[in-house]
Amino acid sequence: MIPVSGSQYPLRSGNYEAHIASVGAALRALTYSGRDLVVPFAADEVRPASRGLTLAPWPNRVVDGVYTAGGATQQLALSEPKRLHAIHGLIGWQDFTCTEHESDSVTLVTRIVPQRGYPWSVRLEVTYSLGADGLTQVVRATNESDDAAPYGTGTHPYVVAGPGALDSWTLSAPASQVLEVTPDRLAPVALNDVGAYFPERFDYREPRVLGAVEIDHAYTGLPAGQVAARVTDPSGTGVEVAWGEDCPWVQIHTADLPGGPAQPGHRIGLAVEPMTCAPDAFNDANYSFDTGLIMIAPGATHQASWRIANLEA
Repeated sequence: MIPVSGSQYPLRSGNYEAHIASVGAALRALTYSGRDLVVPFAADEVRPASRGLTLAPWPNRVVDGVYTAGGATQQLALSEPKRLHAIHGLIGWQDFTCTEHESDSVTLVTRIVPQRGYPWSVRLEVTYSLGADGLTQVVRATNESDDAAPYGTGTHPYVVAGPGALDSWTLSAPASQVLEVTPDRLAPVALNDVGAYFPERFDYREPRVLGAVEIDHAYTGLPAGQVAARVTDPSGTGVEVAWGEDCPWVQIHTADLPGGPAQPGHRIGLAVEPMTCAPDAFNDANYSFDTGLIMIAPGATHQASWRIANLEA
């Protein structure tokens, strides 16, 4: 019997071990010397929320699920019903096909078929590979349509710094700008400097203990070249999420749930999500800042990647 999360692809290299599930091309588990680097889920479990999911053809939200591309207005299904948005793309429950599996790598492929709200055909190829520097994920998207396709991608791991509670973890993130959002629907409002807009909540350019802050915001204003967000535990362990200029945005979320501490999974890990574009980038014309919206030309391929690695004191 195939597990609920799809076919399973274990990867091993040195002290690292990863488990990839075919449904959503999801990172189901990642450990270093047996220590969880991300919040895992079981093979025979329906994936909790977006844990470990590959996000495409957009990450984060499309406000109201409505956007215009090529002169036509599109209405996506509202997959985030409480806030009435379309969230995290279209492939979350697609079962990818494996085209190559080695002991330390796997490549999974699917096709986004033309559909109501997204009338483009896009081939997605997702490769995970383990090495001495951690787990690298590469996402390649090829537009098989006759018209340019709006596109964005990202990932959704909840990293685990160590045995301490999230409130005790220290976060370092080099972003200089944070996207202000409405408190109820998390719809984008304005781009602000982290040093001026509630810096005690949003500024992590210097390492700082998270404490009780609640964050579910997108950051940008990243230095050129490779960057990394690092989360460390008082015990001395930690996790690094690193990426390059193909992802000028990163969403950080302290995993707060409406039920608070009584709700299972509340503040269970820190979501660090490199993204190629901002929330609601499909509505790029509505914003004064560069959302990073990608328009893939017919026959062209876009590639983005990121890496998750262990940190030791």
